[in-house]
Amino acid sequence: MNHGETAYGLWFLVALNSAIFIMFAFSFFKPATTRDWRSFGAFSAFIVALFVEMYGFPLTIYLLSGWLATRFPELDLLTHNTGHLWSTLLGETGNPHFGVLHLASYVFLGYGFYLLSSAWHVLYHAQRKHSLATTGPYARIRHPQYVAFVLILLGFLLQWPTLLTLLMFPVLLLMYGRLAITEENEMRQQFGPDYDAYAQSIPRFFPRLRNSQPMANSASGK
Repeated sequence: MNHGETAYGLWFLVALNSAIFIMFAFSFFKPATTRDWRSFGAFSAFIVALFVEMYGFPLTIYLLSGWLATRFPELDLLTHNTGHLWSTLLGETGNPHFGVLHLASYVFLGYGFYLLSSAWHVLYHAQRKHSLATTGPYARIRHPQYVAFVLILLGFLLQWPTLLTLLMFPVLLLMYGRLAITEENEMRQQFGPDYDAYAQSIPRFFPRLRNSQPMANSASGK
C-alpha cells in the first residue's frame, strides 16, 4: 500500500462544508416548529457525519482498511479519491468525480434542493392564508419537503458512502415517515373533510405517473 499526502485532518473544510450545506438547506426549509427543528436537526447531523469522514477522520476507511488492502493492494487508502467507495468497489478508473454514480448524485442533490425551495414557497403562502397547500409540488405529493431531504441524502450517499451515514439513512427515513403521519393527523384536525379529500387524491411520497388534479383550495402543512 502506498501513502501519498493524506487528504484528511482538514477540520476547517469539515466546518466550512457542513456550514454551507446546512445553511443552504436552512434558507429553503426555514424551520419554525419543534417538529421542524427535529427533522432539520437530523438532516444536519447526517451532513456533519458525512463531512467529518470526507475531510476529517475516515472512520469507514479505517474500519475497512484490512479488507480494502487485501482486495485492492495497490490502493492508497489515505487519498481523497479512495473515499469514493462506490467508484473503488465498482472498479472504475480515472477521476471518481466523473463516475456515473457521482454524476447521478448531482441530479439528486440539484432536484432535492429545488424541490425543497419550491415546496417552501407554496407552503409559506398557504400558511399566511391559513389554507391547505395543494399547488406546485403539493399537487403531486403530500410531503415534498421530506422527499426533498431524502433526495439530498441519497445524493450524498452516492458521492461518499460511509458506514455511519448508511446506518443513519434508514433511521431518517423512518423518522420522516412518522413525522409525516403526525402532520397529517394535525392537518386532518384543522381542515377536516377538505384534507381528507386532498389526501385521497394526492399520494404521500411517490407521485403518480399521471397528473393529479390539484384541489381548489391552496395547500397543506409540511
